[in-house]
Amino acid sequence: MNKVLVVIIAVIAVAMGAFLYQSQRQMAEPKHALLYQQPRSIANFNLTDHNGEQFDNSNLQGKWSLFFFGYTSCPDVCPMTLQELNYIYPQMQEITGNQVQVAMVTADPKRDTVEQLNNYINYFNDDFIALRGGHDTLFPFSRSLGLMYAITEDTNQEFYLVNHSASIVMTNPQGQIQAIFKPIQGEPGTVPAIDSERMLEDFKLIYSQVN
Repeated sequence: MNKVLVVIIAVIAVAMGAFLYQSQRQMAEPKHALLYQQPRSIANFNLTDHNGEQFDNSNLQGKWSLFFFGYTSCPDVCPMTLQELNYIYPQMQEITGNQVQVAMVTADPKRDTVEQLNNYINYFNDDFIALRGGHDTLFPFSRSLGLMYAITEDTNQEFYLVNHSASIVMTNPQGQIQAIFKPIQGEPGTVPAIDSERMLEDFKLIYSQVN
């Protein structure tokens, strides 16, 4: 009888342990980011950075990379995103041991020359990276990241807008997509944008789970 009781108690303990473990995992899920339990691969790409140097898949190795699409003439989302990232960049570097790199990919290569990108990105943070390429390279790269951009206005005019995603894609040190940080929709009439504090909270959680 005692042996049976011991077995029953053991089974209950295992079941409760499994339940608590699963509950903790569910409670620990990112609130504003999509985490891929199985990281997604990225197609081969070859872009140029704001210093005129080549930037390809090899530059992702050993780094936690944060990508988003934007352009230097962007009136709102892009500067807001860069400001938010600049605000939490020191904390992300501390968490990862200086293994974070932030990269804005221009969706407007016609106006965004290497020199223009250099001046723009360095205004926000000297460590940040700005990337460019032809649309024949940018379109496949954006699809590979799960992002989008579209130019629907006449690019022959001096001023035109470019539609693009406001999400940020994070790749792991193996160069695979690990998570996507989603923008927060604010008050009616405002553009969706990344919230730095919420992003940092999810970043810490994701890093602790997959590192």
